[in-house]
Amino acid sequence: MFFDRPESGERAVLVHLNLDSEAEREDPREFEELVLSAGGDPAAFVMGSRSAPDPRTFVGSGKLQEVRELVHEHEAEVVIFNHSLSPSQERNLERELKCRVLDRTGLILDIFAQRARTHEGKLQVELAQLQHMSTRLVRGWTHLERQKGGIGLRGPGETQLETDRRLLRQRIKSITARLEKVRKQRDQGRRSRQRQDIPTISLVGYTNAGKSTLFNYMTSAEVYAADQLFATLDPTLRRLELDNVGPVVLADTVGFIAHLPHKLVEAFKATLEETLNADLLLHVIDAASAEREDNIYQVREVLEEIGARDIPRLEVYNKLDLLEREPRIDRDAQGRPERVWLSAVTGAGVDLLLGAISELVGEDMVDEDLALTPEQGGLRAALYRMGAVESEAYADDGTAHLHVRLPRADWNRLMKKGPEPLF
Repeated sequence: MFFDRPESGERAVLVHLNLDSEAEREDPREFEELVLSAGGDPAAFVMGSRSAPDPRTFVGSGKLQEVRELVHEHEAEVVIFNHSLSPSQERNLERELKCRVLDRTGLILDIFAQRARTHEGKLQVELAQLQHMSTRLVRGWTHLERQKGGIGLRGPGETQLETDRRLLRQRIKSITARLEKVRKQRDQGRRSRQRQDIPTISLVGYTNAGKSTLFNYMTSAEVYAADQLFATLDPTLRRLELDNVGPVVLADTVGFIAHLPHKLVEAFKATLEETLNADLLLHVIDAASAEREDNIYQVREVLEEIGARDIPRLEVYNKLDLLEREPRIDRDAQGRPERVWLSAVTGAGVDLLLGAISELVGEDMVDEDLALTPEQGGLRAALYRMGAVESEAYADDGTAHLHVRLPRADWNRLMKKGPEPLF
C-alpha cells in the first residue's frame, strides 16, 4: 500500500460541475456509468456551475460544505469528481472532507485495474497507475517528515518521500522495459503475418458499443462481453476465413472514451499498435445511443492522437435490434461499402459486414485465369503452397488452366521470378 488512508469503501458522493472554461464538457450520465462499472454505489450526486475551478479545492466554499454534509449524512467513504484534479486540490479536498477523493483519471484507472486479465494488461494498468501516483505521492502520507533511522541507517539518510519516489522510478523503469519486450514480441508476430500477407482487421469504437459481442459472433470466440464500460481491456486476436479473400486476423481492442487520459494512451501503446498496423478498421458504433454523434467524434479524436487517421475505415452501426430496423449496407459515390447496419446480439446483418470486409480487403487482390505449360510446374507448385488456386483443369496438350486469387504483393513477387505465365 502506498498511502496511509482510511480503507476505501463503495458508497460514493459524485461531484460534477459545468465549467464555462471547459470547451468540451464531460457527460454526467456517463460519469455515473463509470462509477457503477467500478463497483461504486452512488449515494448522492452534486451538480453545479462555475466560470472556472477554484484553484484550492476545485469547488467553491458553498459546494464544499454541501459535499461535506452529504459525506456525513450517507457515511460515504469516497468522493469522486468527474474532472481532473491537481495533486494539491486532491490533498486539500481530502483534508476538508476527511475521506478519500478520486478524480476522473483515477476512476478510469481503477476500472482498468479490475478489467485487466492478461499479464500484459496488468503491466499496462500498473504503469499508468504509477505514473499517475508519482505526481500525487505527497498527499496520503503522515510520516513524510521523518528521516529513516535504525542500526546502520542513522545520519543524513533520505526522507520517506524520497525513498518512495526512488522506488516508484525503479518500478516504472522495470515495467517499461517489460512492456518494450512485449512490444517486440508483438512486432515479430505482426511481421510474420505481413510476410504471409495476412490482412489485419481491428475493431475500434467507444466503450460499450458492442465490439466484443460482434467479435464473438464473427469468430465464435468467448471473449468477455458485458453491458458495462471497459468490459474488454486486453487485446484479443483470432483468425477468420473470408470468402474470396482467405484468412484474415481480427483484433478486438480496448474501448475508447471521451477525453481518454493521456497517461492511458501512453501506457497502452503496445495494445493500440494493433490498431495502428491494421489494414482495415471496423469502427463499431452504438446506433441506439443518444450520444452517438459525440461518441463517433471522440473515437476519431483518439484515432487521430495515436496516428491511425489514414487507415481505411468501415463504420459498423450496431444494436440495430434496439431500433427495430432492417440491416443494410450504405455505399459511397464510388460504390464502396461505407457503413453497415447490424445487430451483433441477434446476428442480423453480420453476413453483410463479412461481405463488405471482403470487398474492401479484397480490392488489392489479383483474380486471374492462368494457362501454365508443364515447364512451369514450379510456378504451379508455388501457387498451391500459397493457397491461391481456386480451380484447375488440364488440356489435352498438358497445359494446366488455373483460376487463382492472391494478394497483389504475392503476385508481384511471383512475376519477378519468371518465366512469365501464359494467359
